[in-house]
Amino acid sequence: MQFVPKCDDIFAAAEKIRPHIHRTPVLTCRNLNLLTGAELFFKCENFQKVGAFKFRGASNAVFSLLDSELKKGVTTHSSGNHAAALALAASKRGAKAYIVMPRTAPAVKKAAVESYGAEIIFCEPTLQARETTLAEVQKETGAIFIHPYNNAKVIAGQGTAALELLHDIPELDYIIAPVGGGGLLSGTALITSHLAPNTKIIAAEPANADDAYQSFVQGKIVPQTNPRTIADGLLTSLGELTFAIIQKYVHQIITCSEEAIIQAMKLTWERMKIIIEPSSAVPLGALLERKLDIKNKRIGIIISGGNVDLTKLPW
Repeated sequence: MQFVPKCDDIFAAAEKIRPHIHRTPVLTCRNLNLLTGAELFFKCENFQKVGAFKFRGASNAVFSLLDSELKKGVTTHSSGNHAAALALAASKRGAKAYIVMPRTAPAVKKAAVESYGAEIIFCEPTLQARETTLAEVQKETGAIFIHPYNNAKVIAGQGTAALELLHDIPELDYIIAPVGGGGLLSGTALITSHLAPNTKIIAAEPANADDAYQSFVQGKIVPQTNPRTIADGLLTSLGELTFAIIQKYVHQIITCSEEAIIQAMKLTWERMKIIIEPSSAVPLGALLERKLDIKNKRIGIIISGGNVDLTKLPW
């Protein structure tokens, strides 16, 4: 059983990964404030290396390993952003990365993983196929498995995004993060509950892939089944580590329709002039659907990434 990370692990992660990551900006948009009736502060992890927050967690995990542990490389299964993040982190340490990816992963994400020198092993787009293929890769190579989210070092690394946000923008009423496997959300919840106990931690999830919402309501992990959402980064089920933290510190999980995800993504491109991927649009989409009473509130939103296949835009 892995240890559950604590706030000190997030502070340690921030020091460890500082030389390797970008300290991403926090942007505002008057137009989106007027639309929602709140003050929105966007933590732009779409400007992070590999175009997503995932590089924080992957870097903390890889740079925490000894040279002897890295000799046979690292491996994971991922639909894209964690794959690219682990591939780049491994390359920075001169280690081999073996990435199991569903064959349906976006082309832009496959290309990114290849560009960082990783070896891709394709599988069917199911969790069972991912895990079976990963077990075969581990058996053949002896590589260390770095889980995309159910890993204490990964969670601690992801929490550094909220750590920076809280440093730059104090006294937020809410922090909202998208939730898939829960690595970003659990890291955000840990550090926010410690540094800003009056700030409410909210998760946003596609209504068509609402396993985290169901898990939160039922008090047990409800596995993801046949999700049909444009938010391809939010297709995975929660992990035991992430769910334990979410249960303890997250105040509410809200959901968002596919139409609102597309609307929020398009609005962000048009009004803020930045590229975000569908998963990143889920928090704003939920706010546009009035899933939360935020009038005159100060809201931090973590934009999780900006890796989009420009040949397959949803509008």
